[in-house]
Amino acid sequence: MNRHFDRRYDRLRQRVDRRLATMALHGAPDELHRACRYVLTGGGKRLRAILVLLSAEAVGGRAHRALDAAAAVEIMHNFTLVHDDVMDHARTRRGRPTVHVRWNLNTALLTGDTLLAVAYKSLLHTPHVAGCGIVRLFTQGVIDVCEGQALDMEYEKRDNVSVREYFTMIEKKTGRLISTATELGALIGGGTAGQARALHRFGHYLGRAFQLQDDLLDVFGSEEELGKTIGGDIIEGKRTFLLLTALERARGSDRRLLQRVARRSTGGAETPFTARARRAFVARVRDLYAAYGVIDETRRLVGRNTHRALALLSTLPASPARDMLAWLSDKLIHRAS
Repeated sequence: MNRHFDRRYDRLRQRVDRRLATMALHGAPDELHRACRYVLTGGGKRLRAILVLLSAEAVGGRAHRALDAAAAVEIMHNFTLVHDDVMDHARTRRGRPTVHVRWNLNTALLTGDTLLAVAYKSLLHTPHVAGCGIVRLFTQGVIDVCEGQALDMEYEKRDNVSVREYFTMIEKKTGRLISTATELGALIGGGTAGQARALHRFGHYLGRAFQLQDDLLDVFGSEEELGKTIGGDIIEGKRTFLLLTALERARGSDRRLLQRVARRSTGGAETPFTARARRAFVARVRDLYAAYGVIDETRRLVGRNTHRALALLSTLPASPARDMLAWLSDKLIHRAS
């Protein structure tokens, strides 16, 4: 069964890739259009797009009717990545130079803006787009994702971010696009109001589990499989569930070390690490996470949120699409990258 789902996932991803290729821009201005094509053909899991397609099928609809909306969600996701890379000063994305590195800052900003417009252009090709509220839902998703990124940036400057605030931030920045994808699929598939709510909540809990798993992978993942250096969140002082929970629990010298991690996000007096010192620092912080039970707590939360997501799926009619959504949920929380 897993091999069957793997093959179907690959077929759906190829279908999304082909649709994205049709959205590529050509002609003048050449640099802007080349940058947009560079992003749209950059690969990736196409997770959010596939969630749209499967959610449409899970309520009795046809995937092909949701393909334009699926492409729109994927393009919107890439719009956020281009701008996030600028704000984070990221050098690479999916093993390639980021847009602002390969071209320049202004081209990157224009590329992100253009991609958002192309996303709406794709969305508006959806059959009966005006009658089911998908434009309003998609627009609110854009707003929430931008607010989540703004909160993430705001928290980098604060010393007193709470775990509750962290969840508010990730539910907007990471979770909202996933819950928007699943609810869009339900609406386009002709689902009932109850089914649309169930799939929205499914996406909400799946998004939360997805981000918590990301937090864990940054500390315990494989550098080869992730394609990046382990411990980046620690070095950058990112406000993750791991760091914030450890700060709430630690005392004395342990807390002072964790506060030193948090201060790194401000770009203040902390000096850059050598490669050896970086590994040692990350290992010390990782040991503190383990000592204060933060790792086990994060894993419990990943499991709890996944269980809630699967419980919501069980309210939908039995179908191959519902089974594949459950399979995909399990695959996401056990992923290595």
